[in-house]
Amino acid sequence: MNEPLLDVEAVTHRYGTRTALNSVSFQVARGEIFALLGPNGGGKTTLFRILSTLVAPSEGRVHMFGYDVVLQQGEIRRRIGVVFQAPSLDRKLTVSENLRHQGHLYNLHGHDLQKRMDELLERFGMADRRNDLVETLSGGQRRRVELAKGLLHKPQVLLLDEPSTGLDPRVRRELSDYLERLRDEDGMTILLTTHLMEEADRCGRLAILDRGKLVALSTPQELKDQIGGDVISVDAKQPQVLAEQISKRFGMEARVLDGNVRIERNNGHKFITELVEAFPGQIEAISIHKPTLEDVFIRMTGHRFDGEET
Repeated sequence: MNEPLLDVEAVTHRYGTRTALNSVSFQVARGEIFALLGPNGGGKTTLFRILSTLVAPSEGRVHMFGYDVVLQQGEIRRRIGVVFQAPSLDRKLTVSENLRHQGHLYNLHGHDLQKRMDELLERFGMADRRNDLVETLSGGQRRRVELAKGLLHKPQVLLLDEPSTGLDPRVRRELSDYLERLRDEDGMTILLTTHLMEEADRCGRLAILDRGKLVALSTPQELKDQIGGDVISVDAKQPQVLAEQISKRFGMEARVLDGNVRIERNNGHKFITELVEAFPGQIEAISIHKPTLEDVFIRMTGHRFDGEET
């Protein structure tokens, strides 16, 4: 990686006695779409607040564009666009009025502001809704306006907190397409938080967080390749007994998760036959699938996504 645009070094953050982030470190290069993936309670929202200069970390350092997020907030805020999970649009104003007021905050006025508004509304397919009240828009349309609002001042980095929240699958795909265009056409660096596997899977790289710790960092495909085969799930009358028998007979790890025996195995479709023949009458049902990011999470943590947001 070339000199990173974002450098997070051993960041820890506490709320009283509770640790929300525990010595998290990673870097993001220019032009990346980078995801912070984790369940509720993983710490990604706390980290997002630190990156957007709203919260100072308890320990560790964060540099963006070479500036310290605690000591040089002004330099960073001029260079980033932020789209929070909670809606920030005024529902009683029109699309144009929302964008115009946002532009004024960045000292944009007159022809320059209008030109930028026109460019963004056209890009996001909202030019014909510019004079409509925000409260008349669909959830997907409002999200487009939120994006336009965050991009008005031509930031170098776009920070998105759970951008797909409340959107249906089709609109989520459209949003991913928009982000890819921003990266490819504008050279934008994009960092987003998400608890959605599908959304993280479309990012260039991701950091997986769980209970405040960084448990994995790489591209989605490289992480899935670490599984090294197929994932087999076995429904059995006595799953713990069967897991121990499988481990002993085949010399492999078999663990019980949510009441089923979980196995990772190359050529899983062939192994299923061996498994059923080895334990007649003990197996109720069996399924197999290619590794997913959730499988990566399970391997790294021993549990599925759960918990409360921090």
